[in-house]
Amino acid sequence: MVPSLPRVLLDPFGPRVLAWLMGLAVACTALQAHSLPGLVALQCRLADGPWQDCQMQVEELGLHWFLLVGGQRIEFRHDGRGKVTMLKPSGSWQPVNSRWVENTDLCWDGVCARGDIPLD
Repeated sequence: MVPSLPRVLLDPFGPRVLAWLMGLAVACTALQAHSLPGLVALQCRLADGPWQDCQMQVEELGLHWFLLVGGQRIEFRHDGRGKVTMLKPSGSWQPVNSRWVENTDLCWDGVCARGDIPLD
């Protein structure tokens, strides 16, 4: 027994509808492959304080992101040449040094994060 095709595919516009749906599926797959992550759950530490739950939002992968830590939004920008600046709620943009501590924690002058950090 041969399965029957849905009536819409037998209509004159059926192949066009099928092609449009296939194109839409391909486009959605491509967008998902290149989409930026949403909020990423991490652990953060301010100064030498305790580790606490925080979240990272990536605005532009490797260039612009922020951390949500204890009700604060700390924003970061990378110039693409190795310089990172940080904006805390109570201040202005300031240059910071990025460094790995104990091979698991990424720190920017007293602000540290650990976990599955989306770097690139």
